[in-house]
Parts: sequence; structure tokens; C-alpha cells
Amino acid sequence: MAAGWRAEMTTGHVLCFGEVLLRFSTPGHRLTVQCDALDMAVGGAEANVAAGLASLGHRVSMMTRLPHGPLGDKARSALGAAGVDTSHVSRAAGRMGLYFLESGAGLRPSSITYDRAGSVFVSSTDHFDFASALEGARLLHMTGVTPALGPGGVALGHSAMAAAETAGVPICFDMNYRAMLWDAWECDPRTILTELMQRATIMIGNHRDISLLLGKPFSGDGSERRREASEAAFAAFPKLQVIASTARHIVNAGHHRIAARVDTRERAHQTSEIDVMGIVDRVGTGDAYAAGVLHEWLSGADVATMAQSGLAYTVLKHTQPGDMTLVGPGELYAFSASGGDIRR
Repeated sequence: MAAGWRAEMTTGHVLCFGEVLLRFSTPGHRLTVQCDALDMAVGGAEANVAAGLASLGHRVSMMTRLPHGPLGDKARSALGAAGVDTSHVSRAAGRMGLYFLESGAGLRPSSITYDRAGSVFVSSTDHFDFASALEGARLLHMTGVTPALGPGGVALGHSAMAAAETAGVPICFDMNYRAMLWDAWECDPRTILTELMQRATIMIGNHRDISLLLGKPFSGDGSERRREASEAAFAAFPKLQVIASTARHIVNAGHHRIAARVDTRERAHQTSEIDVMGIVDRVGTGDAYAAGVLHEWLSGADVATMAQSGLAYTVLKHTQPGDMTLVGPGELYAFSASGGDIRR
């Protein structure tokens, strides 16, 4: 087994905090107007990372709030089935956040419609015991989706990060910029995200995200531009130690070329591109990348191993339907860019 896979992860846990959603998607790449039924799955950016890390052998807790009733039951059950600890999942009266995915094909891209305004998660700003959930934690993982939900989400983001700082727990922040969510309310995303990023140890985001945060473009091309952006981010955010990103070239809905990169203050590694064809489901692939990178970071791996495992995990997610990546370390380290025959 590869050197990146250390002994079973038993010391401390990762806490993922964010909204869990139900996803309804059109089957068979159909348009919504063509469908009489939709496929349902449980997801959400932070929940996807939680499921990935749990599948890779880490102790992971999910902190969120779900509504009473069968929809909340479905979400909590899916987290538990993925190996995620749900003891910090609270319940309340209210509605479940939803989103609808219209699967693309060929040159027609996929599209998402959100239906999550007023969900029980974002209206629960005073009901999370972050100090308790962070006790003994190795990492807090959050994304920019939470503050994009509105003033309540911004408050939740700051509360979680402040509690992590008090507990001495490092923070991973995935930018996960969602224009449709930010555009739904009057706000300044750059200021909000910059304030949150000031507290992060690990950033999941590329040169475009850094350009948004710093309000400046970056010259050059390819790896030079990405290093320039990373160095600017390290200068702007003193706590930041790791930046992980992917580069995706889209040929069509079923064929992408993907490379991965990890930067630290001292060094960087960028992988070669992998052709990903016959894509089953793109949604959640960025979260899979985050899980693969964090898996190696938690194991003390170097930048090359983090980038390679992150890329392998995101490529494997393209082969799985639904939001979550439920792939264990054996399959991760057996990954080959050329594929392979049936393992018997």
C-alpha cells in the first residue's frame, strides 16, 4: 500500500460544518420538462467532504441542523451510512434545503436550481455548540457556501471559526464561490470571504478565487500564474499554509481534462492532466478533491502526494452518481489514469 496511507486514523477528529441538502436530479440527462420523476440523493459541500474523509478511514463529525420529519431522517441516515458521526447533528422544526440538478450532455452543460431560502440550518444561528464539537478536533472544514446563504450564514461562519481559533484547531476553508447564492442578497462577497480567509490554515481555491479576494489579476500563464497568485495569498493571509486547487479544461459534458496543484510557502507541485471521459456525475468532484488533499495533509504527506491523491479522488468521483464519494483507501491507491480490468 502507498506510503501516503499511514496507520488507521484514531487520534482526534475532523469537524465539518455546513448545510446538508437533498438533491433532486433528472435521470438519463433529461430536461426537467421531460421528467415525471427525479432521483434523490443527500449532499452538500461540507457533507461531501465528511463522507469522503470517513470513507478514507478518518474520524469525522458533521455539525449541522436538520428538520424533523422524513427528509431530515433521510439526510442523517445517509451521513451515518457513510461513516460520519452525527452526534452534533441537531433537529428542529423547519424546512430542508433542496437543490435541483438538470444533467447536461454533449455541449449542453448541467444546471442547478437552489431552493434553500429560509432553511432550518441558516435560521439556527444561536443553536450550535461549537466548543463541544471542536473538543479534541484536528481540523475544522468549512466552505464559502455557508456565508453565501445570507447574514445568518456569515454569522455562523465567523462563530465557527472563532471557536476553532479559541480551541487551537486549524481551519480549512474551501472558497466554493456560488454566484447564484451571493447574487440573491445585497452583500459584498469579497469583503466577507476575505475576513473569513484571514483565519484559515488551508485554502481550497485557485488563482481566480485569490484574484477575487485580493481584487487584482495575475499575469503569466499556467503554473507561473498559479504560483504568483499563491505567493500573493500567502503574503495577504499570515495564517495560511497550504493552497490546493485544480485546473479543469472542459471538452464537453462527458469529457474533461483535470490537473491538480498544491502550494505551500516553501514549495509547490502540479500534476499532469488526466483525461476524464464517460463522466457519470461531476457534482461533488471539488469536494472529493478537498477530501483527498486533506486525507494526505492529516497523514503528514508532502505536497506531491497531496496533489496526486486529491486528483485521484476527484477523478474517481466522476465515476459515481450522487454528491458523495464513497471510495476507500485501497481503491484510492490502486487508482490508475489508464483505468484497468475488473479486479477479481
